[in-house]
Amino acid sequence: MARIPEVDPESTPPRVRAILEAQRQTFGAPLNNHLLYAHDESLFRGARGMWAALDQAVFRDAALSALVNRRVAARVGCVF
Repeated sequence: MARIPEVDPESTPPRVRAILEAQRQTFGAPLNNHLLYAHDESLFRGARGMWAALDQAVFRDAALSALVNRRVAARVGCVF
């Protein structure tokens, strides 16, 4: 259980709601961390900007990205 409750996507501003809906279509549900970021629209935009920058700059190779995700998950004890 999260210490901070997730927001209801329907109560978010239209720009945030559109992103959460796109996540629902892609992943089946909005991503949990984005439901927390959505409490504050400026925080949400900042987090989205960070992830967009990482997607574009750091891990252009999908295989490398998958390898890094698995390695980090294993190191922190997360079932990936």
